[in-house]
Amino acid sequence: MRYNFDEIIPRRGTGSLKWDACPDPDVLPFWVADMDFLTAQPIRQAIVRRAEHGIYGYAAVSEQYYDAVTDWFASRHGWKIEKEWIVPVSGVIPGFAAAVGAYVPRGGKVLVQSPAYNHFFITLEQSGCEAVSAQLVRDGNTYRMDFDALEEKAADPDISLMILCNPQNPVGRVWTREELLRVGEICLRNGVKVVSDEIHCELTAPGRTYVPFASVSEEAARNSIICCSPTKPFNMAGVKVANMIIPDPDIRDRVRREAEMREVAGVNPFGMDALVAAYSEGGSEWLDELNIYINANFRYMKDFCMQYLPGFPIMELEGTYLVWMDCSALGMTSAALEEVLKSEARIWLNAGTMYGPGGGGFMRWNIACPRSVLAEGLRRFREFVDKTGSR
Repeated sequence: MRYNFDEIIPRRGTGSLKWDACPDPDVLPFWVADMDFLTAQPIRQAIVRRAEHGIYGYAAVSEQYYDAVTDWFASRHGWKIEKEWIVPVSGVIPGFAAAVGAYVPRGGKVLVQSPAYNHFFITLEQSGCEAVSAQLVRDGNTYRMDFDALEEKAADPDISLMILCNPQNPVGRVWTREELLRVGEICLRNGVKVVSDEIHCELTAPGRTYVPFASVSEEAARNSIICCSPTKPFNMAGVKVANMIIPDPDIRDRVRREAEMREVAGVNPFGMDALVAAYSEGGSEWLDELNIYINANFRYMKDFCMQYLPGFPIMELEGTYLVWMDCSALGMTSAALEEVLKSEARIWLNAGTMYGPGGGGFMRWNIACPRSVLAEGLRRFREFVDKTGSR
């Protein structure tokens, strides 16, 4: 491989949320979703060029920016986006919050398929909205959608918006075209608009194909708000740049006004240049190798768990770099286990309960790290399990 993802890049003491949030320097972090790999060189070079210019004023979104987005999705994902569909925002969650604010009144309800990204629930609570869960169904070591439950919940006249996570965080599914089409049909029948978080769309395992929700049909496109960003797959979350892709002009105008009112519309100059560099040939090469490495990390973890931790099954990882592990054998709540693992095993995982209904008994691992770090984390987890006698 051209890129050395095995390289250890020291991050402690750099203001890193992932590494510096825990005061114990011996705790290995596998929690928050950022990667321990050097960001792709074209992105680093673009940021350095911008920094060397020496003036960091307000940025006007360039034609090059729009071309980078449209060309990337057309060539990489076979989805033709029109320039006018793109609404640049400071981040996926601020954009998501603007979509909620545009369509859901305080006290309103929003449909969520849980377990789901915890910030969905945080944003809904802050917006004074109620999350209504149509839980995903575990099927062996994967999950499927419960379309009957989805239809039942969507029929509630107080629900005007559904949150889709595609690929799904934390269970690791990459939804198929057929699954997404059924979601679209259910929501159209019930007058429910779909806001789809597709920030992990570039992170897919070999043999899995990301399908943009808005690409499954013209009707789905006219009923959707797609939130995407290069920040997660290219390891530049701190740069703060994202896009809402909204084909319908009425929905787009309404959401854009809400984003402007919240002052989250537009991008910063570093984010603009970083996106253009990410969506380049050099960025694409780096991303291809990254996905191979993450998949190899998952295979390593799967083999380790089958050999040493058979009572702790992990879900198949079709997309993202976040592994969903069943830890119910320990007989502890996920929240309690998170704290015990930090203090006794010296590893930090995310408690499954933070991802809403269906998350109890699970822990989420971030495996986007050098394999030696993952191996040490798994060794520590195995040692902890052996001491508890729960294996």
